[in-house]
Amino acid sequence: MTKIARFIIWICSKFTKNEIEQIIKGLEDVLHDRNPEVKPKDDFKEKHPLYRDFFVDPKPPLTEPPVLKKAPEPKNYKVLLALYEAEHGKPLKPIKLRSKSPVVPRQIICPVCNAPRGYLYFNDGKKKSQLKCKVCNHLFQVEQRFRKNDKSKYFCPYCNHALFRWKNRKEVTIYKCCNDDCQHRMQALAKLNPSERAIQKKRSSQFKLCYQYREYHYKPQELVHSAPQRPTVDLTKIHNSENVLGLVLAFYVSFAVPARKTAAILKSVFNIKVSYQTVLNYAAAAAFYCHTFNLAHKGQIDSISAGDETYIKVMGKYQYVFFFISSRNLKITAYHVADNRGTQPAIIAMNEALRTATPGQKITLVTDGNPSYPAGIHFLNAQKGDLTPIQHQKVIGLQNLDAESEEWRPFKQLIERLNRTYKYHVRPAAGFNSNNGAVALTTLFVTHYNFLRPHMSLLYKTPIHLPELATISTIQGKWAKIISLAA
Repeated sequence: MTKIARFIIWICSKFTKNEIEQIIKGLEDVLHDRNPEVKPKDDFKEKHPLYRDFFVDPKPPLTEPPVLKKAPEPKNYKVLLALYEAEHGKPLKPIKLRSKSPVVPRQIICPVCNAPRGYLYFNDGKKKSQLKCKVCNHLFQVEQRFRKNDKSKYFCPYCNHALFRWKNRKEVTIYKCCNDDCQHRMQALAKLNPSERAIQKKRSSQFKLCYQYREYHYKPQELVHSAPQRPTVDLTKIHNSENVLGLVLAFYVSFAVPARKTAAILKSVFNIKVSYQTVLNYAAAAAFYCHTFNLAHKGQIDSISAGDETYIKVMGKYQYVFFFISSRNLKITAYHVADNRGTQPAIIAMNEALRTATPGQKITLVTDGNPSYPAGIHFLNAQKGDLTPIQHQKVIGLQNLDAESEEWRPFKQLIERLNRTYKYHVRPAAGFNSNNGAVALTTLFVTHYNFLRPHMSLLYKTPIHLPELATISTIQGKWAKIISLAA
């Protein structure tokens, strides 16, 4: 009996018989699915941890065909026959076939010593596929059994077999190894528990066993960073002063006050009459200049960076914001708004994060188990072509179930904390009515986070220090200065 069962039995001593009967009746309703509010814990994933556990293979494929066995040196069968006769004192007799033995075709000769068919015999009996020469003991095939690998584009890094084109889509071509004896497949098969093996025998597609490589076909114009649109409002021609613009950005962005409440605070506290639409227009115009400013002043990336995506609502639909943050100075090195969590937006975000890396710098990216990140890293490594590939570390779930997650979880916590901070600043907006509004507020948040927000872990300093802001004490003054520098 398990500890849980013994505990339940012990706790029954605290209830009367009628109460225990009611408890048993309630438990029976749960077991027979008669209680829609309570469902037993689904332990299928715990019993089958590898079920549909899709991941991108970290090892890149070979682009050159494997080195084949060295061809044997050519010999002369007449010389070999003379040597045999001199050594044994008698000549080497031709093959004497039995009545039912398969006959070697007349046109076949030994490819090594050119011995005629009289000295050749089938080494595999009735199959008649493999021949052996009695003179030089060379084995060879009657016909070439497999196609040449010279037309294959990629080869398996584990077994050197040619990869075949498994799926061909617009953005990606998937190559797969079909060798059942491949080392990668045998290792993946050995990890399956007995129950998973039973499922695999019936539906092998539910487990990723064979080596796969994804070749993406993204064009440079498709890998464009999300940016705010050119505003209709010219900040140099607005009726309000720079201080008012700074106050608008301070309340709306830094203090996460909604646009309507920002307009109300400016009217009731400072006697400044601005509408909530003016607040949104000022923010959109400032974001257009701050975007270029953010990318130009983010500085060099640290050797370890963490990345993740979080969701927002735009016009009632979910969209995703990709962030990457440096582990040492806690600055945001990349941000990108996309309508999906696929490989393309992940590549855009990672490419921007790595843009300021020095040549030859060793970079390690820490993410969750989203397969878009390792696929994107493969794409970027293939584009780089240098000797310092990007390293990838995964942190899976909320608990440290493996050594990798335990080691790299502190870095993953940095990006999770950033996501919570970002949600705090965008939650008052209660969703966005346009994609440009989401991109604009995200851009301004990055400006606030990198240049204006003091961090306790940095001794209350900002991640990126701007000397121009050192003498300015107010937040609205700093915003006004950043806008002037950006514009």
